[in-house]
Amino acid sequence: MNYNYQKSSDKVWTDESGTEIPYNRTTKVERLHERSSNKIIKAALDVNKRLHSLNHLLTNLSQEAYDAYMNSKGVSKKAKGNYTWYNFDRSVKIEVNVSEPIVFDSLTITAAKEKLDEFLDANIESKNTFIKQMIIDAFETQRSGSLDTKQVLKLTSYEDKVKSPKFSEAIKLIREAIRRPKSKTYRRVWIKDEAGKYQNVELNLSSL
Repeated sequence: MNYNYQKSSDKVWTDESGTEIPYNRTTKVERLHERSSNKIIKAALDVNKRLHSLNHLLTNLSQEAYDAYMNSKGVSKKAKGNYTWYNFDRSVKIEVNVSEPIVFDSLTITAAKEKLDEFLDANIESKNTFIKQMIIDAFETQRSGSLDTKQVLKLTSYEDKVKSPKFSEAIKLIREAIRRPKSKTYRRVWIKDEAGKYQNVELNLSSL
């Protein structure tokens, strides 16, 4: 990430198109913006660098804390899921949360929905009517416009109970539609306040 800071001592300044502008033709506002933006970007890049260092420190020390605890219990297992650890008096809490999102291939999940619609349009037996509202609820889009993954996947657990070829075809397509993007690890640091409640130390490390 590079940026160009142009000083008052420079005889010409260069704009975004590469055109050279004599310094004496720049305005007071443009000079102020140049100075102020330089101070902001220098401070922001410094904080960003330190956040990266902190994230690296949190990663290594959390792994070390996890390994030490597991080894003390005679367990040698690399951390894959969520875990929380504390300092001695538990005034500091560190959380490590691993997010493993599931998304659906849009074409395949659309095909699955079509199969489920065919299933619902058929004269389904009374013993299978319980699944109707579950299907409707599962394919209602959330405010974000995406499907509720858990609700859709929940349908797969009813395949043996429903025992319908159409339903089974839809469940097969749902399973084929599953995609697992790269997991993301979130680390959060908490400290107890005077009331004994944990307060999050805001770091916004999730974007690193």
